[in-house]
Amino acid sequence: MDGAVYHFGQYELDTDRRRLSHAGQQVRVEPQAVDLLCHLVRHRDRVVPGSELIGLMGQGRTLSEAALATCLRTARQAIGDTGTRQEFIRTVRRRGYQFVGHATVAPVDPPTAPVAASSTASAPVAASSTASAEADHEVIRFCRSADGTRIAYATAGEGPPLVKTANWMTHLDLDRTTPMWAHWFDGLTRGRRLVRYDERGCGLSEWAPARFTLDDLVDDLDSVVGSVGLARFPLLGVSQGGAVAVAYAARHPERVSRLVLTAAYARGQMVRADSAAERDAAEVDLNIARAGWRSQDSSFLRYFASQFLADSTPAEWDAFAAYQRQTTSPANGLRFIEEFARIDVSAIAHRVTCPTLIVHARDDARVPVSQALELAALIPDSRLVLLESRNHFFTAAEPAWPAFLSHLDTFLSE
Repeated sequence: MDGAVYHFGQYELDTDRRRLSHAGQQVRVEPQAVDLLCHLVRHRDRVVPGSELIGLMGQGRTLSEAALATCLRTARQAIGDTGTRQEFIRTVRRRGYQFVGHATVAPVDPPTAPVAASSTASAPVAASSTASAEADHEVIRFCRSADGTRIAYATAGEGPPLVKTANWMTHLDLDRTTPMWAHWFDGLTRGRRLVRYDERGCGLSEWAPARFTLDDLVDDLDSVVGSVGLARFPLLGVSQGGAVAVAYAARHPERVSRLVLTAAYARGQMVRADSAAERDAAEVDLNIARAGWRSQDSSFLRYFASQFLADSTPAEWDAFAAYQRQTTSPANGLRFIEEFARIDVSAIAHRVTCPTLIVHARDDARVPVSQALELAALIPDSRLVLLESRNHFFTAAEPAWPAFLSHLDTFLSE
């Protein structure tokens, strides 16, 4: 076991002393649970199979899966997790377990050799990259959109900039640790300076704006890049944020150097319904979403979540629904749903002049792949990549996620 101290949330895990602390106070945990936790944290870059954990705990003895489940439950309880609330240890169905919390690590025995005056030998360094170390110093700031709405934004990492449009749903203060977005944060800040923000009505931005139109969302993006001081930059649009990115690139071709779209669409659900049957299906889907947000009934919200994370478990769908409740109000959730269903950038997409990468899951359960094909046909200098996935948002455990990052890195470096 390596000698290091890991920090995540308010917890500190000393792998050399096999000691877990919370807010400076030692947490009493069974040795096997500590060993399991140490192993998961050390190997947080991958999904650890259950068989590997059984081998670690058994040390040559045969242990049952029930023993693993008990040990895992003990480790989760020690760090405030449960089977449903998986902030740090995530169950990856049929594959194993992964530590998904944002962690930093400092060596127990720092080197004694002289170091440069600009660094400190004992200062924590990033768990995965220097970009993540910079992310620990992320500062959330605020600006005003054209209509006066307060927008929260943040920058993290070092290197060339990458601006990510807001999408359903974000919260600057929570996304770095929530299982749904933590890997996005870590992956996008590696070797880059990531600029991200919460859209109006969501996260740390103002929750009571007068309007939610596409023009307002584009103005929000423009206010953020203006506040950061970027003259020209690559732009990433995810889900409905893709439509915002397309509209911005079409209106400001001199500002956007490259455009990346994933899980995106040119026309919202109601706009792209071309037949009576499609309109009926779109209206049913909207009504289910409306019912869920109005009543906050778990069955409705679980169905809604399953469209975003098709290959996740019911517990993960419930966690997604709980996260949504933290990011916005039910009234705003309804406004978002109805506004996004009517988004349409199909008439201006041809005005995007920069090179564009379009990445989409072949079996996206929320936005059909036909929308990616439409975007590729509308945007002149575009290329299309289809990845094997059913998830609207790529998850940390699926092969599509590293594939997406690889395509993104290659495209931005060209």
